[in-house]
Amino acid sequence: MSTSKPARTSYGALLELVPTAPVWKVDWQRIWPLWQHLGALDSCPQDPHYHGEGDVGTHTRMVVEALVSLQRWRDLSTRQRSCVFWAAVLHDIGKPATTSFEGNGRISSRGHSRLGARIARHLLWEAGAPFDWREQVCGLIVCHQIPFWLIEREDCQRQAIKTSWKCQADLVCLHAEADAMGRICADQRSILDNVALAEQLFEENGSLREPFAFANDESRVAFFEKQDRDPFFEAYESFNCNVTLMSGLPGAGKDTWIRSNRPDLPVVSLDTVRESMGGRATGNQGRVIQAAYELARSYLRKGQDFVWNATNISEQLRGKPIRLFREYGARVEIVYVEPSLAVLYDQNLNRSAAIPDTALTNLVQKLEPPGETEAHEVIRNVEHFDMMS
Repeated sequence: MSTSKPARTSYGALLELVPTAPVWKVDWQRIWPLWQHLGALDSCPQDPHYHGEGDVGTHTRMVVEALVSLQRWRDLSTRQRSCVFWAAVLHDIGKPATTSFEGNGRISSRGHSRLGARIARHLLWEAGAPFDWREQVCGLIVCHQIPFWLIEREDCQRQAIKTSWKCQADLVCLHAEADAMGRICADQRSILDNVALAEQLFEENGSLREPFAFANDESRVAFFEKQDRDPFFEAYESFNCNVTLMSGLPGAGKDTWIRSNRPDLPVVSLDTVRESMGGRATGNQGRVIQAAYELARSYLRKGQDFVWNATNISEQLRGKPIRLFREYGARVEIVYVEPSLAVLYDQNLNRSAAIPDTALTNLVQKLEPPGETEAHEVIRNVEHFDMMS
C-alpha cells in the first residue's frame, strides 16, 4: 500500500469505531474492510493445538469480542479504551508474513509481534493518529504475548521491568486476558492463570500502571545494557561529554533541528562523510561508517560534545554507535524527528539527496522510534503529539 496515496481511514474514524455504551457493539462490517491486512487474516492458518477456532481472522474477532465484554475494558478512560481496542484488532496482523509449517501439523509465526507492530505503525501513521496513541498501540502489539509466559521465566522480574518501559503493563495484561479468552485450546485456563500471575508480578515491583522507577537515568540505561544489573542499584552519574544521536527518516528534518537546537556543536554526519569520500548512498558503506566512527572517537577522547547524524531508524542500528559512546563515558540523548507522512514525502523530494518514494516507503515500514530503554534522554520532535489520559 503506497503511503503517497490518501489514507483510507482517519484517526477520527478509528475512534468512532470503538464500541460504546449501552450496546458495546463491534461494527465488523466497517472495521474489516479498512485495511487489506485484516482481510489476509481470514486465510492465515494457526497451530490447532493453541487455536482450535481456526484462522487468524476468526481468532482476532473472538479476541476483540472478548475484550469488549470485559468490564475492566469498559471502565478505562475513553483514550485507553480506544488504544486497547485497536491493539486487539491489529495484534496478529504480522502473522500472514511470518507463518510457517514445521511438520507434524504444527504451525508457527515467530516474530509476528514485532512485525505486527511495524505494520500497525505504518497504518496508523497513514491515518494521522497522534504519535503517543499510535506508539501505545504498537507497544501493546509488540508485547502482547509476554503475559502468557512471563511468570515461567527465571528472569521474570527483569522481563517485567523491561516490559513496563515498552508498554503499560495493566493494559497489556488486559489484552492478554482477552487474547486467551478468544481462542479454543485445552490449556486456556492455565494461560489465564499465567496472565493473572503476570499482573501480580507487575504490581509487586511497582510497574503495573507506570514504568519501573529507577534511581536515575544512568541506572536505567545500565540495566538495559547489562543482563545481570540490579534494578535497584543507584549508579553514579558522571559523564565525559554529551552525545546527541539523531533518529529519523530521510526528509524528516534532522538537519533543521540540529541548526535550531545544537548550532555550536560539531556534527558527525554519514552523508557528509560519504560526500567527502566521493561515495554513493547505494554502494558499500563500510569505509564511510568506519571514517565516521574514527571522527566520533576523536571527539570522545577529548570529551567534546557532538552530534551523530544518521537515520538510525531501528533499535539495532542505534545500538552500535550508542555502545561506542558509552565506552567513552558519554551521556547519550536521542532526538527523534517525525513529521506527518505527507510532509515527510514532500521534504524528501526537496532534498538534494532525495531517495525514491518506494525506497522511503520501505524505510517507513521498518521504522522503530527510540525509547527510554536506549539512552539517558529521548527528545521527540513530532508533528502529532497528544498525551495519553
